[in-house]
Amino acid sequence: MPSRRLFLAGSAAATAGLSGLPPALSPAAATADSPGPGSAGAAGAAGGPDRPPNLVVVLADDLGYGELGAYGQRLIRTPRIDRLAAEGLRFTDSYSTAAVCAPSRCSLLTGLHTGHATVRANPSGAQGALTAADTTFAQLLRARGYRTGVIGKWGFGPEAAGQASHPNARGFEEFYGYIDHGHAHQYYPAYLWHNGAKEPIPANAGGARAVYAPDLIRQRALDFLDRHAAEPFLLLLTPTVPHAPSDVPDTGEYAGTGWSAANKGHAAQVTLFDTLVGDVVDRLRALGLDGDTVLLVTSDNGPHEEGGVNPDLFDANGPLRGYKRNLYEGGVRVPLIAWGPGRVRPGTSDRPTSLTDLLPTLADLAGAPAPSDVDGLSVATLLTGGAAPARHDHLYWFRDESGVTSRANAQDTQRATWLAEGLRKENYKAVRFAPVRDHTLPDAQWQVELYDLAVDPGETKDLSGSQPSKADELVALMRSSWRDGYPRRAFGTTLALPGMAVPGRPFAVSATLANGSARPWSTAALTLRAPVGWTVTPTSATTAAQLAAGARLTAAWQVTPPAGTAPATAWTLTAEGDALAPGGPVRYAADGTVPTPPPPPTADAYLSDLPWISAVNGWGPVERDSSNGRNAAGDGTPIAFGGTPYAKGLGTHAYSELAYHLGGAGDRFTALVGIDDFSARQSTLGATRAKVYGDDRLLLTTPTLTAATGPVPVDVDVRGVRVLRLVVEDADNRTSFDHTSWALARVTVV
Repeated sequence: MPSRRLFLAGSAAATAGLSGLPPALSPAAATADSPGPGSAGAAGAAGGPDRPPNLVVVLADDLGYGELGAYGQRLIRTPRIDRLAAEGLRFTDSYSTAAVCAPSRCSLLTGLHTGHATVRANPSGAQGALTAADTTFAQLLRARGYRTGVIGKWGFGPEAAGQASHPNARGFEEFYGYIDHGHAHQYYPAYLWHNGAKEPIPANAGGARAVYAPDLIRQRALDFLDRHAAEPFLLLLTPTVPHAPSDVPDTGEYAGTGWSAANKGHAAQVTLFDTLVGDVVDRLRALGLDGDTVLLVTSDNGPHEEGGVNPDLFDANGPLRGYKRNLYEGGVRVPLIAWGPGRVRPGTSDRPTSLTDLLPTLADLAGAPAPSDVDGLSVATLLTGGAAPARHDHLYWFRDESGVTSRANAQDTQRATWLAEGLRKENYKAVRFAPVRDHTLPDAQWQVELYDLAVDPGETKDLSGSQPSKADELVALMRSSWRDGYPRRAFGTTLALPGMAVPGRPFAVSATLANGSARPWSTAALTLRAPVGWTVTPTSATTAAQLAAGARLTAAWQVTPPAGTAPATAWTLTAEGDALAPGGPVRYAADGTVPTPPPPPTADAYLSDLPWISAVNGWGPVERDSSNGRNAAGDGTPIAFGGTPYAKGLGTHAYSELAYHLGGAGDRFTALVGIDDFSARQSTLGATRAKVYGDDRLLLTTPTLTAATGPVPVDVDVRGVRVLRLVVEDADNRTSFDHTSWALARVTVV
């Protein structure tokens, strides 16, 4: 195996103006034998006079506005959180950004509301995923030397390591818990993830219920605090309670009530959440960190009614209308408590505060730049008792939900599966519903309701008939709040690598440091780390004295792996962008892998018998990865066209890309490609287009492929081609039923 130790190569980072960098951020410390950003000794060790606060965010799953004593709960005990509310700052008008989990959590992490965010709905098929363009608050704080961890539910797919949506790729150096949204519904799982690997829980194998996952999550969270007590840290703690099912080892103090088993379990889960928060506070105090920490406690959406739970028994939404899945206040208004002795002023705030505000707030508290194109507004000064923070012109919500529960559907007057939007401007709140799932539906065809929350927080009196101009004003804001796509301003460091690295041959690498914040940076520098023994030579400038807001520094290098570098291996390169931002020095790192190719074929061969260099959405009977989700490799349906099966081939899905190393040894590539019987049996709607590339040259484009047209033959001259790429693209802007197969995909050699 190749050594994974990395060394600092390329240009030396400019050090003028960076003398204040902490050890974990200084260029001199970033050597093969030194820890990287976030190592022990990072910025502001405990007790320092200018120590930035530790930051802990505890996010409940489906905890309603009225389910804490501090917000009026009377049947369920939550003494620890109630005490935090009394000692800290309690928000009365805090909002999740969606009425269900996945879009709410995406917005919380990225600071974008559901009219702009990448994930805007709960998964009804493929798991929603973050992208490389999604900058989370963890990435911002990592750049300032914070140790970052997320413990509990992540909730974005795919359930695999080494992809852009994984927590480790989105700024969290430590992850323990559930990747997948559906997996997080299991309280006694057979495994949990630790960073990029599944950790089996043998005691729960075969459906056994021996180890309760919230107990594991609690212990990992406390361990994280212990390990990083001497350095600034960010902990995002996301237990799955009190999400359904109402699984608990025992119902404790609620066992003697006359409630149903589901209601007893739910109440016990809420109290368990309260105990968990108390355990975190106790550990912070034991470590002497309570005065150095800001703790936030909130929920991702309103109360659920699943698994037999009756939220009305507990008055789980308080005085508000609606539940989880509703865009009425009960579905989206959530508790939010900020606590930090000496750092957070006690009291209450009625400022309408969206959880999109967490990203800029945490960044402000840490002295970190934040992207200028987020929807959130910092409330750091509200927490610290400084100047009044900026207020939102309006808050926006979007819902595209296929799930239905009875109470939520009743509140929506049987429109729970309709497309819906909500918007609050000052004290007016509008909710509207589309009878079909089409956001472009003319405004006149939506059903609009208008409420005045100042006098009617329970949204009982629709004012749309008596105040049509106000309703129209809020509808116009809804329209302006939605974008089909939301291109982001570049932020931090990105790295561009070729498709493969041939031993002994130089290749080009480029990296960009982008100041996507609103304020200038100085003394910017880019460096490149490559594996030990690889030669790295700058071919452009790698520093800039100033980087204005919106500006970029791009650097390029020539990289050469040694001639004896092992084949068929993925190698990691890392670009690091350093700068001096107004709040202090920052370092943004971007990792990428470049494979050395397998040996070229020496005889005629089917591609299904050759190793590929890379694969995106490739599966089938010869599947070599797990890119179709949680299933194991080799589980695909046999390839068939018109009832004729083919033993050799490749199954793909639009968009897909498979790359093979021919090394100039190939003569011809032949195949049949088309929508296969597996997809055709499900629907005739599939439509794709296949392309064949030789290196970067397009060799073939097929006509549109459908089940009706059948497969088309492919016969391409590939003489001199080093890398053969097979691409399948969607041809009708509809990715469903686009399973496409390359049958008898074969290359002959010269």
